[in-house]
Amino acid sequence: MLRDCNFSLSYSTGLEHEPKEFFTEALIESRSFDLGLGFFSTSGIRCLAYGFALFIANGGKMRVVINHILSEQDKKAIEKGKYGFIDKFESKILSDVEQLCSTLSREDEQFFNCFSYLISEGRIEFIATVSTQGGLGHDKYGVFTDANGDKVAFAGSANFSQSALEVNGETVLAFTSWLDNERVNDLEKKFKHNWSGDNEHLIHIPIEKVTSYIKDRFGCLRINKLIEHEINLRDIDELDYSSIKSSKPLPDYLIEKIESKELEPRFPFPEERQIQIDAYEAWCKNSFKGIFAMATGSGKTVTALNCVLKEYQKHQFYRAIIVVPTRSLVLQWEEEVRNFNFQDVVSTHSDADWKTTLARYTTKSLMKQNRNLIIITTYSTFVRKHIQEFIKKTKGIEDFIYIADEAHNLGSRGPLRHLPNIIKHRIGLSATPERVYDEYGSAKIYDFFNSAPPQYTFRYTMRDAIDAGILCHYDYTPLFVSLTHEEMEQYRFRTDQLRKFIDPLTGKYSKDAEMLLMARKRIIHKAANKKTKVAELLDLQKSKDSLKYTFVFVPEGYEPDYAEIDEYKIDNEDIHIIDEYSQMFRERRYPYHQYISGLDDAPGILKSFEQGEIKILLSMKCLDEGVDIPRAQNAIFIASTGNPRQFIQRRGRVLRKHKDKNKAFIWDLIVIPPDIELGSTSTERNMFIGEVKRILNFAALADNKIDILYGELRDVCHQLEIDMFSMLEIEEEQYK
Repeated sequence: MLRDCNFSLSYSTGLEHEPKEFFTEALIESRSFDLGLGFFSTSGIRCLAYGFALFIANGGKMRVVINHILSEQDKKAIEKGKYGFIDKFESKILSDVEQLCSTLSREDEQFFNCFSYLISEGRIEFIATVSTQGGLGHDKYGVFTDANGDKVAFAGSANFSQSALEVNGETVLAFTSWLDNERVNDLEKKFKHNWSGDNEHLIHIPIEKVTSYIKDRFGCLRINKLIEHEINLRDIDELDYSSIKSSKPLPDYLIEKIESKELEPRFPFPEERQIQIDAYEAWCKNSFKGIFAMATGSGKTVTALNCVLKEYQKHQFYRAIIVVPTRSLVLQWEEEVRNFNFQDVVSTHSDADWKTTLARYTTKSLMKQNRNLIIITTYSTFVRKHIQEFIKKTKGIEDFIYIADEAHNLGSRGPLRHLPNIIKHRIGLSATPERVYDEYGSAKIYDFFNSAPPQYTFRYTMRDAIDAGILCHYDYTPLFVSLTHEEMEQYRFRTDQLRKFIDPLTGKYSKDAEMLLMARKRIIHKAANKKTKVAELLDLQKSKDSLKYTFVFVPEGYEPDYAEIDEYKIDNEDIHIIDEYSQMFRERRYPYHQYISGLDDAPGILKSFEQGEIKILLSMKCLDEGVDIPRAQNAIFIASTGNPRQFIQRRGRVLRKHKDKNKAFIWDLIVIPPDIELGSTSTERNMFIGEVKRILNFAALADNKIDILYGELRDVCHQLEIDMFSMLEIEEEQYK
């Protein structure tokens, strides 16, 4: 923080403390920088690249009052940023200090793309002015403010350019709010006065009216005369950098501070969303326990890691155990954790020596308990010997933060036997925390996290995320498919078998019915007539060329238990199913790929899909594992899952925002009994009720909701005597 710095009273070129030293140290400690200038040049940013990189990566924002003369390149970059004409720029580098420093220190197009992007994001703002006296604005002062509200102000002779900071004979005087608050307040008031609007000294002008010096220097004698008489040309001229001798290197103490700051955890975006702020506050109020029931794609991972970051900022160390269902999710969490710049990270999936690392940590914890560590593992590995020994023997384990992603998996028998009750800080993440057909497992999860439905500790629904623009809008089209008579007979047979497992008191199936329920569900899952309907859809969309960036969820053979395994194993039955559907795409010459968990080239496949080289991904289960591809625009649900968790997660995959995607489109194959116009039994009616629930869940948030409710769905529900509007009211109640 600024108060921890030992600022000198003055900084002068060629003396012990130079202006570049002052600006660098103030930048790396600040969250805002208000600058009142005569002449501005982006060469100043290049000169202070490392300080600026840390300033931006830490969420810093800059406001600048300048006069009306800029280099042509700087003017174009500012105009592009202010009016949104931004060339492609990888915004992720804003949280990577080394990449950002490399970009800011260059003089090429990428620097100006970055500069324009920062302006477009409101990270750097400009107001151009002219003097009311007819001369040039020539002030040189500013105010730095840190996260605690402490301030350091300066005034002096230096413009914001490389020549001023490294070559010219310049001096700046520094004033701190804790020693000279009156002087700091005076300069802060001056900036606010000049920033807020026209006044007796300065008049604001649109940026497009700014004079481009390089462009106009030979065409406007009056401007040239003003420049010659009132400024040093080196501050704005097109500098020959090869002729400039840089000032002496930064002092050792400042280099050490920069290196230390680079390793500090930080929030990877310009600022927190309100959902992250609210979730953290709710978690603290709930004794540092809680379930975050957040829609897929709304930022569960970032919200949980922000809690770890907030605790680090309070205590100056971080310790967490993150448990996820699959290996692919381990890799995604690793990336997100490193985006937060956490350094001491151990992955049981990608670190070969993780067992040794944890054993050493346990030994060292006997002497020092506040050592940094983040462990990322799967549920199936967490319950085994090495992690359990770590929890039992590590001193201070109670103060770790335990994060359970897809927390409903905790309700399985294995994880329930190994709940880390000794750890006091707990976060459960899931779009759908409830365990289907398992009230006991659900109750145990709620008790462990001290959090229960309907509100949980923090709740953020898919409607919330769509309304806030975090997820995109979508159209939903149910495509109705009849079971064959043979399939209906199989369904009736399974239903008769299940009757003996119904609890007469609750009307629900017992735990022993799980396998039979799965077998009955697969009859709907794999209905033969789905292939005909898919062929019709593909032929229709082929003529429109509208299936680029499409996920296809193919019916899978079984549902994996991630308490026992950490990746989906495809068997011969699965291969046969996915090959049958692949053939349909191959016949129509669609560029497609089968995306199967465990493939060595999975990252390459996903990249090709993102770039449009592969138009369609056919998947079994593995797209449920947290794969994040915002470019996906369409989804075809061939797998008719009745599990709310699956279809909610799958919908979330295709609703993620992308700059080239305005809306998502979902086609869902809905199975109905055969010959419903001839009447139906209770078995047929109950079979379709499960499908109606899924349709209404999708329809409740779809843009084409009315078309769905008053289309074929209404006719089928009428024939089966199903009150879909009463069901819709129940469905929409969850969003109130």
